[in-house]
Amino acid sequence: MATIDAATVKELRDKTGAGMMDCKAALAETGGDMEAAVDWLRAKGLAKAAKKAGRVAAEGLIGLAATPKEAALVEVNSETDFVARNQKFQDMVSAIASGALKVKGNLAKLADAKYGGGKATVAETVKEMIGAIGENMTLRRSASLVVGKGAVASYMHNQIAPGLGKIGVIVALESAGDAAKLAAFGKQVAMHIAAANPQAVDARSLDKALIERERAVLTEQAKESGKPAAVIEKMVEGRLRKFHEEVVLLEQPFVHDPDLTVAKALAAAEKDAGAPIKITGFHRFALGEGIDRPDSDFAAEVAAAASGG
Repeated sequence: MATIDAATVKELRDKTGAGMMDCKAALAETGGDMEAAVDWLRAKGLAKAAKKAGRVAAEGLIGLAATPKEAALVEVNSETDFVARNQKFQDMVSAIASGALKVKGNLAKLADAKYGGGKATVAETVKEMIGAIGENMTLRRSASLVVGKGAVASYMHNQIAPGLGKIGVIVALESAGDAAKLAAFGKQVAMHIAAANPQAVDARSLDKALIERERAVLTEQAKESGKPAAVIEKMVEGRLRKFHEEVVLLEQPFVHDPDLTVAKALAAAEKDAGAPIKITGFHRFALGEGIDRPDSDFAAEVAAAASGG
């Protein structure tokens, strides 16, 4: 029997995109013949990943795993929404989200972590799922939050199964207040973040480059009024305050009571919980945001399919 070394396994894996264990099995079955091993994998439907890797994957699922004081989000993309309803895919995303808790949301560590306590890594498992389902998939991002005293609240919008959906939010609240009331308010804040999509907890946390870009745009707009520089400066500052109301969490109107800002709702929650509450951070994952999707002519695609093209 031919000796199969690690370098040969890696070469086959790079050629086919199949999982490490499948590559070892293929080489063992074919006596170490590389081309025969490729054909063996193709026959088993395991060599599809490499061919499909160039296709845009912007659908899929957001996965959430949470405990009272810690939570993690992941985004696993696929090419079509049909895959999101596949039970095997859902199980994989749930397991990956649970793994993200263990590595504190570190994406590189998550990809290299053992999947479900087995021998294959998360990255290898995703590739194997590509071969099994026949669509390109990517583990795109991961994040987590943890608190010492307090709660990490979460919310999943458009949930299709527990902890799986299209928009996931986690938010950390530090407090020594009543745990149940803190958790209830945290859930409200998480829902608010899902709806309002803030960019930072407070104005000091906003990306400085984002503020300067907005200031430059507002200044150019104000200059068109033809008013004196001092007036233009006041106009810009006023519009920046409006911008903060739109993108800063604490300054946004609270979606559960638009007469209050989130900051005022927070102050009321502190009285209810019996202790100060500090929102220390949040993450909001919306499925496919920021992914360039190629323009397509759906009618032409249907016509081509009908004609066998």
